[in-house]
Amino acid sequence: MTAELVRGQNHPLSQARLEIRVSAGKPVVAGATLSDEHGKVHGVEWVAHPGAPTLPGLEVSRQAAADHRLAVDLGAMPEAVHRISVLLALPTGVGGPVRFGGLAAPSLAVTGLDGSEVANYTITGLEAESAVVALELYRRQGAWKVRAVGQGYAGGLADLFADQGLSEAHQLAVGINDAVAQGLARSVQAPRTTDGDRTRHAATPTLGADQGGAAAQGAASPPPPASPYGTQAPGASGQPPASPYDPPASGTPGQPPASPYDPPAAPDPSISQPGSSSGGSVNYSHPRRQTTAPPPPPPTAPPAQPGQPAQPVAGDATGWSMDERLYNQVWGMFEDLARTMAAYRSAVDFADSRMEKELDQALSDPRSRIGGQSEAAREAARAKHTQLVDQARTALDRDLAQLAAEADVVEPALPAAYARWDNPVWHGYRVPMEIPMAVRLGDLHLPEAPQLRIPMLVRLPLERGLWIDSGRADSLDGSFTDSAELKRLAMESAVAHAARLLAVYPAGEFTVHVIDPAGSGGQALVPLVQSGVLAGPPALGAAGVAGVLARLTQRVDLVQMAVRGGAPDALPPGFDPSEQLLIVNDFPHGFDDRAVTQLRYLADEGPAVGVHLMMVADREEAAAYGPLLDPLWRSLLRLSPVPDDHLADPWVGHAWTYEPSLVPQGSQVVQQVLHQVAAARTKYT
Repeated sequence: MTAELVRGQNHPLSQARLEIRVSAGKPVVAGATLSDEHGKVHGVEWVAHPGAPTLPGLEVSRQAAADHRLAVDLGAMPEAVHRISVLLALPTGVGGPVRFGGLAAPSLAVTGLDGSEVANYTITGLEAESAVVALELYRRQGAWKVRAVGQGYAGGLADLFADQGLSEAHQLAVGINDAVAQGLARSVQAPRTTDGDRTRHAATPTLGADQGGAAAQGAASPPPPASPYGTQAPGASGQPPASPYDPPASGTPGQPPASPYDPPAAPDPSISQPGSSSGGSVNYSHPRRQTTAPPPPPPTAPPAQPGQPAQPVAGDATGWSMDERLYNQVWGMFEDLARTMAAYRSAVDFADSRMEKELDQALSDPRSRIGGQSEAAREAARAKHTQLVDQARTALDRDLAQLAAEADVVEPALPAAYARWDNPVWHGYRVPMEIPMAVRLGDLHLPEAPQLRIPMLVRLPLERGLWIDSGRADSLDGSFTDSAELKRLAMESAVAHAARLLAVYPAGEFTVHVIDPAGSGGQALVPLVQSGVLAGPPALGAAGVAGVLARLTQRVDLVQMAVRGGAPDALPPGFDPSEQLLIVNDFPHGFDDRAVTQLRYLADEGPAVGVHLMMVADREEAAAYGPLLDPLWRSLLRLSPVPDDHLADPWVGHAWTYEPSLVPQGSQVVQQVLHQVAAARTKYT
């Protein structure tokens, strides 16, 4: 049975050898890009187009045409390749149309070699665009899927390639158009690489995207041509690499709706291409490696039957360790659920608009009002609407069942840093020897599937502060939480987050300070105080606020001067090199103008030198400062002590319901963990 895809929807592929048939009505250019697990195209040698139509496992048409057949052999794809994006573009300079809005909607069909159709997709809604990413084939849990994309670009191929991270985007687009215009079928040469392009230094990481890592040196040769239906070309295994995270919803979380994650930064384009190899040094520093990750370990579950989804396996994503593989797998689940729900909502919207249009047509024709024609037309429109919605729901339920099965095997396998407080892994807790990639700050879910929870993992070290909002009194379920109760819940959330951060760092590498000017957080702070994990007792009153802020701002200044002076080892004797977390309760109580300025300084400059901020505050209580504090709130990742839907994903912008990671009622797990942390710290010092 053929799957009729809508934008964002995916469908499993049970065959390795496929054809992608394109029908556009007018001549278009067809091509494809190969990319790694982060969607990064590593160079022009990863692009198949009329000037270079053959790559390992892939062959595209050599000319612009109204109909195309692209050949794909998934079994011949190099291990480093995780996505194949099928591109369509209008040729320039040959007298044809300049935008897709003037053409009939292009359609694509994925078929087997026998011509049996697996899935099809008609790209609707294009207007001024002259290039489009039509489909993508991608690896998931060791199997391949096809997803309808339909992402258009008014700037043509140059904008499309630039969006995929190609620095040579403009030159490549010009070369492709020249090859089409001149009827050529030879390779478009990559721009000459300069020494400055071969080696790229890591940039200071930002929340918007994890950057950093080192690039392999040396130019790589293009892959040898290989027909996907001939002998399988040797693929290059993933080069030793680099990875990423935190989302700014594909942008920067900070403005509402904020994003809980930063999508992974793409690897450096100077690493080797599929089917080729290159030498050079690689920086293995973790967690910001920036080349491709190695292939996943062989799955331990039995292979799936043809046409059936692969059996889920915990840790079957790519990565250099189980920690990294589970992290990437959770990221993949998050993306799959976001896109699956987008496809469902789009299908329902289409059904609604179609029914409304058909009802309007039935009522606008006077002839249909005679007899029972009008009622029959309305019934037919409603029946079609029900059929379309039921089809969409069936596809959604199928994908949700697959994701739920994956969550059932992934959740119990998560390490302590990623696990809920009720996970048995905490009962066998031991102070770690290394910092994990990320830490869990809560769960995310969507209203159509509240039972399917995705762990909200934030990269370590923290690249922005946290704000536990104690000012929201209304809950999503319509219940009302009074101000005092909300403040108590906010402080308990802050303590749970701080305890987790202390637990996932090695002994002596994470220090917590507390400012509680009025002493209102005393009850919630008991686990931190009694276990002895705090750097000192909670600071009280204006004097306590001034003292803690002075010490931490001085620390930031010292580290910045040492780093800028190129002498990071020249810090004063007895200097504490550990990461520092400052918890501020009841802001702005006890803060004068100087203290507020210091707090803003810590929020802006602190994360880069290991000083992090966690605010427990109601923004309305600081309203007297006016817009002065707006940059402070925007710089912090806002979390809620009660379920709230203020976070958005980086792909389609769904409003996700966030629930904090709280300790089960009556559990002593936090106290037990903190006492182990305190004992390890004593032994360490």
